[in-house]
Amino acid sequence: MSIKTNILMLGVTGYIGGSVLSLFLQREDFKTKFNVTALVRSAQKASNLQTLGINTVVGTHSDAQLVEKLAQENEVIFSMADSDYLEAIQALLRGLKNRFESTGKPPILIHTSGTGVLASNGRGYLAKDYKIYDDNNTNQMARISPTQIHRNVDLEIVAADAAGYSKTYIVIPSAIYGIAKTQLTELGVQNPHSVHIPHLIQASLDRGKSVILGDGSSIWPNVSIEDGNTLYINLYDSIMKNPETSHGAEGYYFGENGEYTLSSVAQKIGEALFELGKASSPDPVPLSQSELRKYFNGSTYIGSTSRCHGNRSRSIGWRPIKTTDDFLASIKPEVEALVMSGRKLAPVPWPTYQ
Repeated sequence: MSIKTNILMLGVTGYIGGSVLSLFLQREDFKTKFNVTALVRSAQKASNLQTLGINTVVGTHSDAQLVEKLAQENEVIFSMADSDYLEAIQALLRGLKNRFESTGKPPILIHTSGTGVLASNGRGYLAKDYKIYDDNNTNQMARISPTQIHRNVDLEIVAADAAGYSKTYIVIPSAIYGIAKTQLTELGVQNPHSVHIPHLIQASLDRGKSVILGDGSSIWPNVSIEDGNTLYINLYDSIMKNPETSHGAEGYYFGENGEYTLSSVAQKIGEALFELGKASSPDPVPLSQSELRKYFNGSTYIGSTSRCHGNRSRSIGWRPIKTTDDFLASIKPEVEALVMSGRKLAPVPWPTYQ
């Protein structure tokens, strides 16, 4: 009888985490090789997850003692919750250090960051100081400013690897798109929608015109929810087959397969709203300062530029399929879903630039 790998997954009720867990559930070896525990806030969602063979603990990431305890009990951690919750990550790392001190074997941490860590603020225009990052370029990655969004958390994780008590890997998804359709969404456990595009849609719906910042020439990378989440599986399998899979300061893995401009997104949103009778014209109209404050807390993050190439990701066998054309085609279904549901999205703490 084989010994199962104990895995802790954080964020499984979210867009990314739920999709990654669903991919694990589809593995033929899931029942024989894995013992998965999920930390969730809702007792009802915990009960639903248990029907799929998932162990659950009801609690929150803000309970540092609980997070530390759970981390200490597991060999592998998938961190797919808040990318900027430093205190939760510090508790997680304390647990991993405790485990290393008791077992002598460094546990594995696969953490989710985001390509906002690469962003330059162009306020809707193509930022003049942007760089095109390569996840295979260790020196370039090391030079990312510690003041960038997500960076303080990422650096704590890399430091844990350098200290030797954990092997750490940081997945950096770009703008993820597509409505997730998984076992977990069917059970009402998982949020099926991303953040970036739905909030642009909601602002456009409220004002009756598609929103744009500047001239919309800012650029971001994109990846579909299906492709993005296979990266986690490719990475996990690579680590299991080859313990020398790049980690720590060399362990960044971009999820990207194409780029889009803000103007192209705004145009697609405008066209969809116009077809649905929710806008008087398909053409985007620039946000005023008061509207920027109303919809995005005054942040110009939606108009930032972030560019990268996931060469290290592809080196471990990741093969994304969907392209920017698929990304742009996904916008209309997102508009239709938001219009039909009439739901209001939860506020987002949009990052600010000095």
